[in-house]
Amino acid sequence: MPLNASLFQQRLEAWRRSSDRHIFRDIQIGLEREALRVDAEAGLSHASHPAALGSPLTHPHITTDYSEVMIELVTPPDTLEASCAFLEDLHRYVYEHLGEERLWCGSMPCVIAGDPDIPLAYYGESNPGRMKTIYRRGLGYRYTRSMQVISGVHFNCSMPAEFWCQEFDGQPDPDRISERYFDALRNLLRFGWLIAYLFGASPAICRSFVLQKHESLDLFTPGTYYGPDATSLRQTSIGYQNSQEASTGVHADYNSRAGYIECLREATVTPCPQYQEIGVRRNGEYLQLNANQLQIENEYYSPVRPKCVPQGNEKPSRGLRQRGVEYLELRSLDIDPFEPCGIGPDAMHFLTALVVYCLLDDSPKMSMSEQADADYNMQQVAHLGRDLGVILRRGEAVSLRDWAGDLLAGIRPVCELLDEAHGQTTFRQAWEVQEAKLRDPAQTPSGRMVSQMGESGEAYVEWVLKRSQEHREFFGNRPPDPELRARFDQVAEQSRRQQQVIEEAERESPLSFEDYLAAYEAQA
Repeated sequence: MPLNASLFQQRLEAWRRSSDRHIFRDIQIGLEREALRVDAEAGLSHASHPAALGSPLTHPHITTDYSEVMIELVTPPDTLEASCAFLEDLHRYVYEHLGEERLWCGSMPCVIAGDPDIPLAYYGESNPGRMKTIYRRGLGYRYTRSMQVISGVHFNCSMPAEFWCQEFDGQPDPDRISERYFDALRNLLRFGWLIAYLFGASPAICRSFVLQKHESLDLFTPGTYYGPDATSLRQTSIGYQNSQEASTGVHADYNSRAGYIECLREATVTPCPQYQEIGVRRNGEYLQLNANQLQIENEYYSPVRPKCVPQGNEKPSRGLRQRGVEYLELRSLDIDPFEPCGIGPDAMHFLTALVVYCLLDDSPKMSMSEQADADYNMQQVAHLGRDLGVILRRGEAVSLRDWAGDLLAGIRPVCELLDEAHGQTTFRQAWEVQEAKLRDPAQTPSGRMVSQMGESGEAYVEWVLKRSQEHREFFGNRPPDPELRARFDQVAEQSRRQQQVIEEAERESPLSFEDYLAAYEAQA
C-alpha cells in the first residue's frame, strides 16, 4: 500500500476526474544506454571510438563513458514512444560503423585481462577534454578500472509544466517543483529494490572480473560465478557501488535540495587521506583531479539522482541551486540482454508509472536508519531476490513477496490513469508482465538467464556473446534509411567541428589546465 493511502488516493482521484488527463502524454523520457565494444571472442576492442560517429566530447547522442571502448547512446527528452524509437535509430546507425565488433549486451563485463586491458576514454587535448580523461583516471585509481566498465541503462523522467500547474493551482516555482521531485526521489530509494527484482539481469559474472570467488557466489561453470537466487550482482558490493559512506564519510542528504547540494559540495572540498596517498600528480601527469572525498559531484553513486540540464561547464549543484530539479535519473537498471536496445517498451512503461506513483504518494523525510534499510533491501534483493521469501526491512520485517504485492497493487491504478490519458492499454499490459514476474521468479530476466545458461551449459561470457551476436544481426538486417543516415552524419560532423572550435579557441587564448580546473572548482 502507499505510505499515505489517503493522500495518494486524493491526488489520484483528482487526476482521474480532471479533464486534463491528457497532460500525462507529455511526460518526457530520456534514455542512456552504455555498452562495451567487443570482438568475436568476447574480448575488449582495441580500436579507438569510431571516428565516423563524431566527437565523443561534443556529440549530443553518441559518446563514450568510462573507457574508449565503452560507448554511450543518449536520447533527447521526448515522449516514451519517441525515445524508444530514437534509441533504436541510434543502434541502427552505430552498428553500421562497428565493423566486426558487437555491443556487449550484459551489464557485467566480458573477458578482461585486468586494468591494463581497459583504455581510458579520450576526448582530445582541450581543457574540458583533459578534465574528463583525468577524472576517469582518478576513478581507476580509487575503485579499479574493471569496476568502471560495468554497464547499465539510465532512465530519465520529467513531468510536463502543465502537470505542475495543475498540482499547484497556478504557476509553480522551481523550489516547489524541486521539493516534489525530492519527495519522489526518496520513494524511489525506498522502493528501488523492486527495480532490481523485476529488471535485474546480472545474476552471473565472468571469472576474469574477480580475482577470487566471493563468499556469496557459487561456481556455475569453470569460467563463471553466479548467485543461485541473485537478480543484479551489478547492484551488490561486487558491482559498482560507492565505498564513500563506509570509508570516507560521504553521506548524501535526500531530505532537501539544499541539504543534498551541501553534502556533495562538502565532499568535493574535503581532503581524503586514502586518496592523498595516491597523489594528484606524478612526474607531471595528473593521476586524479584532486585528493578530496569526491573529485567531482558525479562521482557519488546513487540509484537515483536529481538532475538539471547543465549549461556549459557548470557544476551539477550550481544548476540545481539556480534552476532547481528538472528531472530524475534512475541509474539502477541493468542492460536487458533479451532486448536489442538493452531496454524494452514494457520496462519503460512500467518505470514511467513507478515514477508517477512515487510523485503522487506521500514521502516522509528519510532518517539515517531508513536510508540504511533501503541500502540493505537493495543488497538483499540483488543477492537473493528470486527467493521470494527473503525478508526486507520496512519499519518491521516483511517478505519481498508481500511488499512487492502491495507496491504493484498501488501502481496498478496509476497504469490505468496513464492508459486513460493515452487512450491505450500499454501501461496495464506492462503492469501485467511485471505481476507475472512476482508470481513466478523464473520469468524475471535474471531467472531466464540462469535457466537458459543451465540448459545450454554455457558460461556467462558464452551466453552473452551469443545474445550480442543476435543483436548485431538484428540491427544488421535493419540498416538506417538514407534520410536517417544523412541526419546522423550531419550531427557527427557538427560535433567534430565543435571540438575543433573549442581547441582553436584555447590556442588563441591559452588557459592553463590548472587555471581551468581552479575555475571549475571555484563554483563551489
